[in-house]
Amino acid sequence: MGVERPPIQNSEVYVLNGRTRPAPPSPPTPCETRAISPVPDKLMTIAPSEVTGAYPVLEARLATAVHVLKTEAKALSYLARLYQTDSIARQGFNETVELIRRAMEMRGKLVIVGVGKSGHIANKLVATMNSLSIRATFLHPTEALHGDLGQIDTNDIILFITFSGRTPELLSLVPHLNPENDLIVLTAHTHPSTCPIIDRRPSAILLPAPISESETTSFGISAPTTSTTIALALGDALTLAISRELHGTSATSVFATNHPGGAIGASSPPPAAKTKLAEIAVPLADIPFVGGGWGTALATHVIIAGYQSPSGWVRYCENSVAPPRRIRRLQPEDMDKLATKVRGLVVTTPEWIVVREDISVREAIAFLEAAKMESARGEATYDDDAVIATAVEGKVTGVMEIATLMAQKS
Repeated sequence: MGVERPPIQNSEVYVLNGRTRPAPPSPPTPCETRAISPVPDKLMTIAPSEVTGAYPVLEARLATAVHVLKTEAKALSYLARLYQTDSIARQGFNETVELIRRAMEMRGKLVIVGVGKSGHIANKLVATMNSLSIRATFLHPTEALHGDLGQIDTNDIILFITFSGRTPELLSLVPHLNPENDLIVLTAHTHPSTCPIIDRRPSAILLPAPISESETTSFGISAPTTSTTIALALGDALTLAISRELHGTSATSVFATNHPGGAIGASSPPPAAKTKLAEIAVPLADIPFVGGGWGTALATHVIIAGYQSPSGWVRYCENSVAPPRRIRRLQPEDMDKLATKVRGLVVTTPEWIVVREDISVREAIAFLEAAKMESARGEATYDDDAVIATAVEGKVTGVMEIATLMAQKS
């Protein structure tokens, strides 16, 4: 029986069948110990001034940013002064608002055209306008020449955005535009005589958007920076001015209705449903009287007053009004006629449908629908432009067109 031998446990190395054993391993060499220096207190907390002083790259970076911000702020101030003092800029802005407002009332839209960075500005303005129920669309000039001119309808207004005023794609498009569509040019030019696009379309309206100094002078490069900021700001100013005239104090609820999503939608309370006629009627006291004098006012005076009226309504005298839908139907041959001689323009009190202002919208709609069946064919007793007058104890307080009431039907 063999004897069990436990394994030898040591650190020596044996060579089998060797005649001699190797020397034991050398003892480990001790490492040199070095102390770690503590972090200086002055590096633990660094003030902003110390950062800029110690890191010139950061200081230069911030200096560039501040320079750009100050330059663009200066350009915006320059633009504001221009529209406060310059007659051409002020007239162009007022004419632009009038044209676009009239297009909206005629169910037209604003077609904004631009290329490059101006095209991006155009798309942004379209989005903002649509959120305020200002009908707008973007049109690329190259695509327009390849079939998209069909987007432009008779009652549409066209807005070009071009800093130089001589963008080749826009110049190529001008001859193909219908002369009946008004053209507005948002450009750096401050006088129509210097703008090549207006030279080709003399009837175009100039909307100046200059910068106080060139971008090359400001920043050493001609990249669109200040110029696009100015174009965007002027476009925003135009958008809000049109919205105010179209919607008045209801612009907030219009925006809330059109923008229910995101943080903006979450912070906006849902628009309250209008349940009473008084809530949708135009207050009679807010309707301006026509110029030209009672009995002598021409249709021209009525249409001018209609454009200046936030609601589109005009009072001919104490007992008669001209509703927006009827004003919009005026023809060029009517302009020199007395307003009372234009058939259907002025609606007198005997023609008004008088109802209590506290009646509900639902009840009023039901009343009209009940009166709708005058004949077996179901012809309507009242037209869409018939006048409904709201009253309290027999005194008229507001007016509306039947079309406005029926639009509330869910």
